[in-house]
Amino acid sequence: MQVNQKLKIVEGTTLTDKERYQRLVEKLIYLSHTRFDIAYAVGIISLFMHKLQEDHMEAVMRIVRYLKGAPGSGIIFKRNDHLKVEAYTDTDWTDNPNDRRSTVGYFTLVGGNLVT
Repeated sequence: MQVNQKLKIVEGTTLTDKERYQRLVEKLIYLSHTRFDIAYAVGIISLFMHKLQEDHMEAVMRIVRYLKGAPGSGIIFKRNDHLKVEAYTDTDWTDNPNDRRSTVGYFTLVGGNLVT
């Protein structure tokens, strides 16, 4: 996604191919389980499954182009000599322009490997 891009529903704008959008987003959701670098962007674009517009499809295609340009960038688990548990979180309070809800993200490392 573009830096500071705020996707929202704008009344009266052109709708795009709903079935194609939903198929692409479903595949990206599945892929985001091993490609955490796209997880946030996929979470944002999945909010617009019910009323998508050209900007939303453009964001999906940007993610697809990113994936094509970065093959093999998935998660690599490596063996470490420790099982230290680390957890991090971040919150973006009421930044969603559609419903003013907060966005929360977190991740957990066990032995230096990402698990959630």
